Amino acid sequence: MDGNRPLVIGYHLVWTAYGWWLPNDPRGSTSKCIRSNVLEELGLLHYGRKRIQPGAGEIRHFYQQAEGLLKHQLLSFRREEIPCIASAFAEVVSRERYTCYACAILPDHVHMLIRKHKHKAEEMIANMQNSSRLRLRATDCRWAVHTVWGGPGWKVFLDHPDDIRRTVKYILSNPRKQHLPSQSWSFVSPYDGWPLHPGHNPNSPYARRLRSRER
Repeated sequence: MDGNRPLVIGYHLVWTAYGWWLPNDPRGSTSKCIRSNVLEELGLLHYGRKRIQPGAGEIRHFYQQAEGLLKHQLLSFRREEIPCIASAFAEVVSRERYTCYACAILPDHVHMLIRKHKHKAEEMIANMQNSSRLRLRATDCRWAVHTVWGGPGWKVFLDHPDDIRRTVKYILSNPRKQHLPSQSWSFVSPYDGWPLHPGHNPNSPYARRLRSRER
């Protein structure tokens, strides 16, 4: 382990509703293979985000073609379903004692920022997906055989309070970018600068590691 590298203090978690950001999405993706033969005809796989991004029309055309090839219906959450999803997230945050600093639930994907925890990022996403899937199925029979979420999602490691602040701002801006109302959820805690919050221990492992890097 690099002794000069700060410890991870949080995770920016992202995952999509079913059918979005497919492996061969024209914007590029983090997928290394296309597991469905019928989806291969939509286009070639490009690992990572493309340097030159396609226009909205190209992306829209791609998903219009994809919709007829998917096993389940391409999913966009209705506005009235978003509070239901948020309620499930709140239950998980309380049960698992997560500290969530930001959350945006959009029609086709979710952003969350959760403080470092004993659970890995992948476990956190799985817990959120499982709970919200069950909640949706309990409220509307149209979800009975639908998988709801599009895969395990991905995470970004955050290792400095400035990273947390920047990511919180980014997540909170997402609804407005889609012309949706700003979101405020009861399970989200204001970021207090942790682990360099007022009254923090200057000899904590994180503080020592950060000082070592800044020398």
